[in-house]
Amino acid sequence: MGDQGKVAQAHQDEELLTLLYGQFQRMLFSQVLCLTNYDRQWTEDVVQETLIRAWQNSAHLVREPGMLRGWLCTVARRIVIDGWRSRQARPQEVELLRPDIAESPDDTEQTLSVMVITDVVRQLSDEHRSAIYETYVMGRTVKEAAIVLGVPEGTVKSRLYKAMHTIRRALQDRS
Repeated sequence: MGDQGKVAQAHQDEELLTLLYGQFQRMLFSQVLCLTNYDRQWTEDVVQETLIRAWQNSAHLVREPGMLRGWLCTVARRIVIDGWRSRQARPQEVELLRPDIAESPDDTEQTLSVMVITDVVRQLSDEHRSAIYETYVMGRTVKEAAIVLGVPEGTVKSRLYKAMHTIRRALQDRS
């Protein structure tokens, strides 16, 4: 292609871009906006990509407005479909607005407390541990625990009081 041919092609490309932006950009934007569930950023990207593809294929395009409109809408729809497919194939992207939200909560204190309580409960006598187990773990009332353990209700209450006092003291000492 000679210099005159290149100049003529550049002029035709410029006319095409002027026609595309002038006549079709708003129409294309409004149609693509519906296809992207009103995601304005994605819509702008799709419109831009569609117009770039039109420019890249300018030598093959029929420049009649009705044909251009159909071609642009088809290309834009295919770009959106490809976008939906790629979004389904990978996890959804989430914008992190506040970096402190990404931090995982610090469960150190709770973990330490569980370790201390477990250690202290192991050190309790069998009677005190049984009273804790029947009431706190099994969810029984003092009366029900007394029946299961075969001791009076007052004894269960006394064992619970002493066991809880020991656990509280151990937590205070380790804090």
